[in-house]
Amino acid sequence: MIPGPRHGARPGAMRDSAEFRRIRALIDSVAAPCSEALLGPGDDAAIVESPGRQCLVVSTDLSVERVHFRREWLTWNAIGFRATAAAISDLAAMAARPIGVLVSLAVPPEADARTLDELASGIGECLRENGACLLGGDLSQSPGPVFIDVTVIGSADVPVRRSGARPGDELWVTGRLGGAALAAASWAAGLEPDPRARRAFERPPSRTGAARMLCETADVHALIDLSDGLAGDAEQMAAASGVRLVVESARVPLHPALEDWAQPEVALGMAVGGGEDYELLAAMPPGMAGVAAAELAREYGLDLSCVGRVEAGEGVEWHDARGEIISRPAGGFDHFDVES
Repeated sequence: MIPGPRHGARPGAMRDSAEFRRIRALIDSVAAPCSEALLGPGDDAAIVESPGRQCLVVSTDLSVERVHFRREWLTWNAIGFRATAAAISDLAAMAARPIGVLVSLAVPPEADARTLDELASGIGECLRENGACLLGGDLSQSPGPVFIDVTVIGSADVPVRRSGARPGDELWVTGRLGGAALAAASWAAGLEPDPRARRAFERPPSRTGAARMLCETADVHALIDLSDGLAGDAEQMAAASGVRLVVESARVPLHPALEDWAQPEVALGMAVGGGEDYELLAAMPPGMAGVAAAELAREYGLDLSCVGRVEAGEGVEWHDARGEIISRPAGGFDHFDVES
């Protein structure tokens, strides 16, 4: 937690330390106040007012240098933004409204005040975009890579789970997929990414408002965010719901930077297996998506695409444009799969 004076320390001693000055600078740079925080950064814990009878929704997401990002690819501002956006996406996946975050940082000794200020500014931009605030956190030194751990707190009347998909439901995806994967592949090959793909990686979309609108205008049975790729996250929804998901590969919405690729199978592989799109996969009864699609387009300029259906059974089945079963185009990201 963003600390006050340590136990046993001289009164005022912490106030003069380099660590405390850096912490205060981080808080000031984030600059994202919250009306529901009865007590924010500065004490041993934050105090958040519980909004009526709503459920508090809590999650955490860890970003590790050279696993989730590389300093040579991104500015510190972009690193802070995307680490925060990845965590907040877990709230969107449950149609929860963001309240605030706790951010814990471990940075190497060479990270100076300017670096931390840029990192904090990216965190603050993401929080303001999502109507959330900084509740607290921790700052530590790392002997090597940078670690950014973001804990998010949100609220929802009835959080939507990934386990509610039912046979007969349709599968719908927000936005376009594969832009972030294309950017990462370009950098790995020593190339400068398409600017549209770079932005998809640097500035993951905020779908918290879209998720709530979707649930207000349609009967959403199940919801999951596409952090590990459509292929992997569809399997997660199928397993949690005890059903089979049938995905029609020709209907997967490709990111604009992938639409004109000469190798469409490679583009599809990036779109379904690359991950870090932070779009949403929703299971809804037939005929429910029309009004929702119109509202999302009007309010957010956001596409809503039907990519398949739910059946009795298990796992995920992939079909081509003729309805024939095909091999899965690509797997989702797995931290512990040596072949990922």
